[in-house]
Amino acid sequence: MPNIIKSQIRWALLAMTLLTLSACGDKVQRPSASEPADSASYFSDARETGQGRLKVLYVPAPGFAYENEEGQLSGVSIAIMNDFKAWFERYHGVRLQLDFVAENDWSQMYQRVANGNGGVFGLGNVTITEQRREQVAFSPAYLHNVAVLITPEEVATIEGDQGLAALADLEPVAFAGTLHEVRVGELRDQLQGDTPLQRVDTNQAVIDHVVNGHYSYIDAYNYHRAIEQGVAIRHHPAFSVEGERFGIIMPKDNDWQSLLTAFFAAEGGYLKTGRYQQVLQEHLGEEVAATLLQAQ
Repeated sequence: MPNIIKSQIRWALLAMTLLTLSACGDKVQRPSASEPADSASYFSDARETGQGRLKVLYVPAPGFAYENEEGQLSGVSIAIMNDFKAWFERYHGVRLQLDFVAENDWSQMYQRVANGNGGVFGLGNVTITEQRREQVAFSPAYLHNVAVLITPEEVATIEGDQGLAALADLEPVAFAGTLHEVRVGELRDQLQGDTPLQRVDTNQAVIDHVVNGHYSYIDAYNYHRAIEQGVAIRHHPAFSVEGERFGIIMPKDNDWQSLLTAFFAAEGGYLKTGRYQQVLQEHLGEEVAATLLQAQ
């Protein structure tokens, strides 16, 4: 990783403690009396009765949680939960029912899970952080993310720190409340001083701004999906950043966490299996799958 990024890692970590939680605030809002908390079976109860119901809240997202051409719920996150169900039933002799519930608002999904009881799960590509561990329980990582620096297509590939001068004529934009915002802010501070950093609240908005003369960081799978759609942007591999991990979230009182941990550890590690590779390739494409597998 170029020195301009390395030199700012410590500041990035400090800054992240001051940022909001990727579209939700530092404090989890409690549901009102008229809005009962989401709830589902505890593992202890399911083991005793031989059956259980899990409630899985998901944020619809291409590649991760979407309806396929047959109208069936599909995607990387959905496949992993179904694989967990099959594994659990096979080794524990308990029948499980998965109730998938769409929640379009990421912050609402996060808060509903944090406020939930028992077997409630959240799928939304939630980055695992120590701050969030105080509010929700996490599964082991199901995806190792790669963040990529993107610009309009006409900007030549930037090979190193000196080439970053090419960003001086562009405007910075970032997904608010994320580590991407910190990274873009670092570049802005180094290159452009007091130039305003524009903040948006969707990945598509980031991409739209980059096409029109901005630069930003974005997740690798979102970049590749944009390229497949013919969007005129370019990424700069010398400035790719690895290290973020996505996890499935659960309420703090959820007693399924140890089961998810066992599932991800089985057979030498779920992320090392041919099945996991197949899931990534099927839903994200071979190029994106290769990039994410290499990041492990």
